[in-house]
Amino acid sequence: MRAEMQTIAQDIEKSLTLLGQRLDWETAPHRLEEFNAMIEDPDLWSDPARAQKLMRERQSLMDALKTYEEIKTELADNLELIEMGEAEGDDEVVAEAEAALKDLKETAAAKELEALLDGEADGNDTFLEINAGAGGTEACDWAQMLQRMYVRWAEKRGYKVELQSEEAGAEAGIKSCSYKISGPNAYGWLKSESGVHRLVRISPFGKGTRETSFASVWVYPVVDDNIEIEVNPADIRIDTYRSSGAGGQHVNTTDSAVRITHHPTGIVVTSSEKSQHQNRDIAMKALKSRLYQMELDKRNAAINEAHENKGSAGWGNQIRSYVLQPYQMVKDLRTGHETSDTQGVLDGDLDGFMAATLAMDVAGKSRAEAQAEA
Repeated sequence: MRAEMQTIAQDIEKSLTLLGQRLDWETAPHRLEEFNAMIEDPDLWSDPARAQKLMRERQSLMDALKTYEEIKTELADNLELIEMGEAEGDDEVVAEAEAALKDLKETAAAKELEALLDGEADGNDTFLEINAGAGGTEACDWAQMLQRMYVRWAEKRGYKVELQSEEAGAEAGIKSCSYKISGPNAYGWLKSESGVHRLVRISPFGKGTRETSFASVWVYPVVDDNIEIEVNPADIRIDTYRSSGAGGQHVNTTDSAVRITHHPTGIVVTSSEKSQHQNRDIAMKALKSRLYQMELDKRNAAINEAHENKGSAGWGNQIRSYVLQPYQMVKDLRTGHETSDTQGVLDGDLDGFMAATLAMDVAGKSRAEAQAEA
């Protein structure tokens, strides 16, 4: 077997090892048996929230077991085909098996990365907020570009995207918007996008000058039904108002938009796309999710420090720079990951940036755990 194929096979084996560790392979079949026994309980659905959580956990375990077995089997099969092809001098069989191994390496690496999404809320749906920062109309236009970028990223993954609220800019773009994004590990993937995003380009508004714009992105998990967050009614103020959306169907003719202000934390959440009753419910869920995110931050010093340093949407606080002029480059300032395919990124190709940040976070946690044990 060629040295290249031996290296690829070793990489796949490493991915399998990590997947097995994350899965706790030795106990996984026993845990699946326990899940199967629990779902046969006739009283299970008397508590729908608990039942749904149990079904999700069972399905997640089944998917992980299936993925592990499929990669392991495909690796063994293709190694055997290469050995047989080389013994029989069948170059076509060898070439097909080698191509399959290269594809399997990419699949295994992607599954290995997904296995790192084991944080307390990584599997949850998520809220995503975008706010224009310093830069006036330019910043509002940039906020709308980010809005399009994230919607495209989510849709490419097959996630459900629901607009919660939107406020139009005075001349162009948007001042702010909020979405609920639903799908497997939605929060786990998007959480690394929280921070200030900086754009450098030639102004599209007739100035002909190079402009720098800022917008902030805030991501927090949707709270599961099994997580109870207490909100004291005395701590909040609920206001209703008329939405000022982008026009057409986005503009409400009644004061149905809802804004909830949480006085102890200063958190403000809004919803303006539904009826007043629905908007109140959506906004309250968003508030609870924000409060839950604060609790997660307290438990995770690295994430907490990142949010504390996020600061205002302006100079010195950005996590990523998007340069369209005088050259083409998108660079993450935390990981150093970069690409010259700026249009691809703005069209939603964000996986490379998210993967780099996730890998960095996991490496940091591993070092912290090792130091704690030492």
